[in-house]
Amino acid sequence: MEIPGRSVVVTGAGNGIGAALALRLAAERPRVVVVSDRDADAAGAVAGRVRDLGVAAVAVRTDVSDPEQVRDLVALVERDHGGADLICSNAGVATGMGVHASPAQWADSWSVNVMAHVHLAQAALPGMSRRRGGHLLITASGVGLLGLPGDAPYTVTKHAAVALAEWLACGYGHLGIGVSALCPMGVRTDFLMPGVEAGHPAARAITATAPIIEPEQVADAAVAGIAEGRFLILPHPEVGVLHARKAADPETWVAERRAAATARRGTGRRAQPTP
Repeated sequence: MEIPGRSVVVTGAGNGIGAALALRLAAERPRVVVVSDRDADAAGAVAGRVRDLGVAAVAVRTDVSDPEQVRDLVALVERDHGGADLICSNAGVATGMGVHASPAQWADSWSVNVMAHVHLAQAALPGMSRRRGGHLLITASGVGLLGLPGDAPYTVTKHAAVALAEWLACGYGHLGIGVSALCPMGVRTDFLMPGVEAGHPAARAITATAPIIEPEQVADAAVAGIAEGRFLILPHPEVGVLHARKAADPETWVAERRAAATARRGTGRRAQPTP
């Protein structure tokens, strides 16, 4: 997809990867960047930075777990900007909990990490289908391909996000609609770094898998992947190597992670899995 002159929507764009995406996409000279976040002040600040680059920008407060608010967001873009050409569905939450996370934590993870993408697809795909074009980028995480000890809700829902992206890519490609799954591992944001500093097992596993990169590097990879029409966008090459290894020999993959869990119980410490 060529971005110049197109309308771009980024959700979860108040900080981190979302903010980096909004600013990097602005460098491609789109017609407008719609900066969406449930934090209105953060969205406004990022929209201001986009305008400083000489690109039109609008800040919209949106809770993407609410389908009505998502429909309103897409309707605004349809009404005021000729429809959404590129939507970056980027919001996400983590729990740091295992399978015994509370029902509320499981529900919140499912609502934001999966259903938010569903709501955006439901709202945007009719317009994209009529126009026979558009692109949907789903930020799914490398965890959606590899798993993550220490956070069961995040692992399960990010796997679901990848599956949703794949289903959409297969089902809507004939209409000229592109779909990509953006799957980074560790990124230097407020989403990850507090866990790294606290030594949380999930954060430690992420840093053991691949180096921590900057949000701007993720945004660069996303723009390149969109331009090439790629489905799977991997800012960390290590994720592709490990995903291929997992697919080629899932029995060994599970056995290695089971051994890591056994070692953790036996030593009383939080062992990291073998990459």
